[in-house]
Amino acid sequence: MLRITDDRTGEPVEAAPVRRGLTRVEAHAPGCDAGALRVLLVADLLVRALELGGTPVWALLHAERQRAELRAGAAALGIRPLEDSHDTTTGLGEAQIVHVAQDPAAAPGGVLVRVGPVVASPWASTAPGDRDGVVGRGGPVPGDPGGVAGPGGSVPGDWSGVVDPAAVRLALLSVPRGAPVRLDDASLGAAGETLARWRRAVADWARRPSRPIPDDVRARLRAAWEDDLDIPAVLSVLRGVEDAAPDELPDGARFETFVYADRLLGLDLARDLGAPA
Repeated sequence: MLRITDDRTGEPVEAAPVRRGLTRVEAHAPGCDAGALRVLLVADLLVRALELGGTPVWALLHAERQRAELRAGAAALGIRPLEDSHDTTTGLGEAQIVHVAQDPAAAPGGVLVRVGPVVASPWASTAPGDRDGVVGRGGPVPGDPGGVAGPGGSVPGDWSGVVDPAAVRLALLSVPRGAPVRLDDASLGAAGETLARWRRAVADWARRPSRPIPDDVRARLRAAWEDDLDIPAVLSVLRGVEDAAPDELPDGARFETFVYADRLLGLDLARDLGAPA
């Protein structure tokens, strides 16, 4: 059962208090910058985790401006589309409503999942008036109408020549959701190397006979993401699976484990299946 911390009260709450009951997830992105994209990413993870547990989800986006640019940047990061917000006063009989935002004031009362800021990457200018290089709480990045600049101020969704967007996603996932995250050469480089290694490994493991995911591994994965959506802990479990001795964990079981976890992570880990060895 997925439990998340309500950042208004500091208390854990059930994201789906009624079995098979509808949960509404509302992402609040007042602007279009790296911080707003991180909000959408956390909302995407929450939706995926709920759906993996069999909970129906109604996911909404509250964006005051630059919706098209925000959606383009979200699509580049593998974030599934959210429905545009509208009058939800009547609702659909939701058992739970969860707001995902950086600024608590941006979300109405109710359960709040607060998302930490993003520190500007080496290929993005800082937001106006933000000398510390923290984006997501100010205006868009100079020269970039979407606030997620690539070389020369490219618009969101155009990450070519910068870094694999999935590596950006992995770098964001590697830090607890409420903590600040820095997208610099070191973090993006490490994420890119890990992503490439895992994709090669998954493609190699796929050539071996399939084996079921060990019960204890599945339990550790679910325990991690059901504990306040602890994605760094999920990644730690995957590293343990990767490093396990062949006599402890067959390659076919590793493959099934990584593909299963990727239903939550959204890193396209099976992308290289069928590629030449």
